Amino acid sequence: MKKVSFRNDVLPLKNELFRLALRITLNRVEAEDIVQDTLIKVWDRRFEWESIDSIEAFSLTVCRNLSLDRLRKKENSNDSLEDVNIAEPVASSNPQDRMIQEDRVSLVRQIIDSLPEKQRSCMQLRDFEGKSYKEIAQALDITEEQVKVNIFRARQMVKQKYLKLDNYGL
Repeated sequence: MKKVSFRNDVLPLKNELFRLALRITLNRVEAEDIVQDTLIKVWDRRFEWESIDSIEAFSLTVCRNLSLDRLRKKENSNDSLEDVNIAEPVASSNPQDRMIQEDRVSLVRQIIDSLPEKQRSCMQLRDFEGKSYKEIAQALDITEEQVKVNIFRARQMVKQKYLKLDNYGL
């Protein structure tokens, strides 16, 4: 079994943990706090690391649970993800095209933000973090089949809402 190092195995996960926390809480400051709390909790359990199958899945689980706890405490106040840095396609130099592209990206963000938490988390981990179904199932403590169903439903909902709003406006 591989020896786990906080510096080499846990710290490099902080951006991924941040994106997951942000996707759940929809609040940058809250997400930053959650990442700090996650790193502290993972560090506090350092004597158990050898018995943990995947330190990454363990860290993601801790992060998700802390995010959900914060969300419950805040009674689900939904802030916007305006300042989130999701990779955006390169727009042309034409200002009108750039504005249309920014509107589309903003619309997709709003739709993703409106999804149920489990669908948002599955979609974040799969589509934005590139995690396998098995890793997502471990992190969220659900079956791989449930992961696939959540991702399928999330993608369908994003597609349906996007087409509806794009065709007919708000």
